[in-house]
Amino acid sequence: MYDDLTLYIGGEWRPASDGATRDVTDPATGKVLGTIAAATGSDIDAALEAAREGFDIWRRTGTWERAAKLRRVAGLLRERVEEIARLMSLETGKPLAEARGETGAAADQFEWYSEETKRIYGQIIETRDQGSRMSVIHQPVGVVAAFSAWNFPALLPARKIAAALGAGCSIIIKPAGETPACCAALVRACHDAGIPPGVVNMLTGNSARIAEQLIRSPIVRKVSVTGSVPVGKQILSLAAEGVKKVSMELGGHGPVIVFGDFDPVRAAEICAPTKFRNCGQVCISPTRFYVHESRYEAFASRFAEIACGLKIGSGLTESVQVGPMANRRGLETIERMVEDAVSRGAGLLAGGKRPAGMEQGNFFEPTVLGRVPDDALVMNEEPFGPIAPITTFRDYDEVMERANALPFGLAGYVFSNDLSIATRASEDLECGMVGVNEMLLATAEAPFGGIKESGMGREGGSLGIHDYLNPKYVKMKLQD
Repeated sequence: MYDDLTLYIGGEWRPASDGATRDVTDPATGKVLGTIAAATGSDIDAALEAAREGFDIWRRTGTWERAAKLRRVAGLLRERVEEIARLMSLETGKPLAEARGETGAAADQFEWYSEETKRIYGQIIETRDQGSRMSVIHQPVGVVAAFSAWNFPALLPARKIAAALGAGCSIIIKPAGETPACCAALVRACHDAGIPPGVVNMLTGNSARIAEQLIRSPIVRKVSVTGSVPVGKQILSLAAEGVKKVSMELGGHGPVIVFGDFDPVRAAEICAPTKFRNCGQVCISPTRFYVHESRYEAFASRFAEIACGLKIGSGLTESVQVGPMANRRGLETIERMVEDAVSRGAGLLAGGKRPAGMEQGNFFEPTVLGRVPDDALVMNEEPFGPIAPITTFRDYDEVMERANALPFGLAGYVFSNDLSIATRASEDLECGMVGVNEMLLATAEAPFGGIKESGMGREGGSLGIHDYLNPKYVKMKLQD
């Protein structure tokens, strides 16, 4: 079921030049699933040269032909949804229902950009005299180096590959070492859809080594990364040396504000399932719950009730709602956050420990903390796991100041039936995306991204393709 993975360079699958490999483990059991090739410096150079040659071909490929091939990729992914979903569940522990949904969302990215590639519009600028013409055209930026995270191993690379190809760029994708098979499935679909050799390439192995060599290369002109804030800062520093175009989606710490006019039970029933989706390992996950003091008890009680009723287990079991965390370091961080919050006076309303009988995997109970003080670790550092800290507020200005106090600015959420409050809050929250009485934000047709230390640039929507294009202004003097 899980094959050992090799590198994909210039349209061919090949092992690392020295034969080196790394293990991929199942987070539900801790057992080895298979291996990935560990790229050497010469492998990275080969991928760079292949991408350079692929770009020369792809940038001259007509937009309707590009569109047809991207649409074919989307179709192949939908045909292979069960196969990819099982791979995803093995690698991440994600429940099969979520894995199927993510595979469909990855296909949506290729379908969306198959259409956007035909809609890269320029601009005609009116000149001051009749003897001149001014226009703006958009051209592909060049070879892209892209780095993806492990929590959405199909959707995240799909956003980058589809947008790059739609713009006319070639790409070298580096998936997370914990979850490479889903990205490899995307690459296979590109190959089978007839994407020319060199246009899509995949490297696996040492992330820091691959990133440094790719970004320092003059062949790469654009860098896209999804990852943590510290990793993003390192990549941004590397890219600055060569003045590379950069887009990055980094960490978040999504505030949720439940105002006094909204039904607290209904709010909890929307928030709790979203909080524990993908075991809480979602960059736009709701992670700080500010509930008006008049609604706190009803909200917290219903939230904890839902958390206690969720079924934990292997993602391959159809009825499971919460799988394991992806790795041991994340599990240990969540344990530390719970201990810290309780020591500062927070109440443990649900969960708080590893479930009995599941010691072999990275499992942790869906956890709800009540009346958490603002100085607790979980309120200041991104809790990338199944932990929900709830606190109270009294008035609008107070809660808005607290919600905007952190350096993160990815997503935020507002619950209010008062049009004035909902409008003001959606505008005043300092983040790139806001859900009002809604939490499912990600979709192919909408821009995805943050501000402040949560990143720059956008993926998805009509804005997403522009991060892979350079605008060029042309002024032409006509003959007298």
